[in-house]
Amino acid sequence: MEASSAPVPPSPEARPRRSGYRRLPVQQRREQLIAVALELFASRPPDEVSLDDVAEAAGASRPLVYRYFAGGKQQLYEAALRTAAQELTSRFTVPLAGSPTEQLSSVLESYFAFVAEHDAGYSALLRGGSVVETQRTSAIVDDVRRAALKRTLRHLGVREAGPRLTLLVRSWIAVVEGTSLSWLDEGRALPVGELREWLVDQFMAMAAATALHDPQTARVLSALLALEGPDAPRAARLREVLTG
Repeated sequence: MEASSAPVPPSPEARPRRSGYRRLPVQQRREQLIAVALELFASRPPDEVSLDDVAEAAGASRPLVYRYFAGGKQQLYEAALRTAAQELTSRFTVPLAGSPTEQLSSVLESYFAFVAEHDAGYSALLRGGSVVETQRTSAIVDDVRRAALKRTLRHLGVREAGPRLTLLVRSWIAVVEGTSLSWLDEGRALPVGELREWLVDQFMAMAAATALHDPQTARVLSALLALEGPDAPRAARLREVLTG
């Protein structure tokens, strides 16, 4: 009687792949994992997001995630924050045309465009309170704020800012951040144009209040108003406030 032959295992090509998995170039896969992580970290507290969650959402395996991020979730979290921070910082470029407040309004328009396009990354970047938050992750957020401070002072024509002018700009940056997060939380109810102009008015009003106590800020504000031109409505209103 002829012996039955052992079953032949299917070739690797014939084996079904895990549902949802597909091969991607190295850089594309890394960017995909970061994008998925940003979405998850923004929608839930980062400490509640596991690598298995990231792998499942990306259509990948846990070992594959570790292949790209050997440091595990902490390394992936930091990479996701750094990606969001780099793109947000790139939006701080001030256009050459226009009056100072028009230029500031243009920067805010670009800023809110980032917030609208990447709301998950923006939220993940700025919302803290997670057990995965470390000195490195805090430093990433601080780098964004320092870049915003530096470029705003450069826009104002200031090389060396005193403590009150620095406090003014930092406080206004915090107002912009808080406004952006509230805008997302409230379902983007207000038009971006209204928010943008309101924040420009906020800056000018805060500058006017600071100018009453700080000669450097008074000089900066005076120079801004001169560049706005005599017929600019915003400048006219501020002059009325300053002259009482």
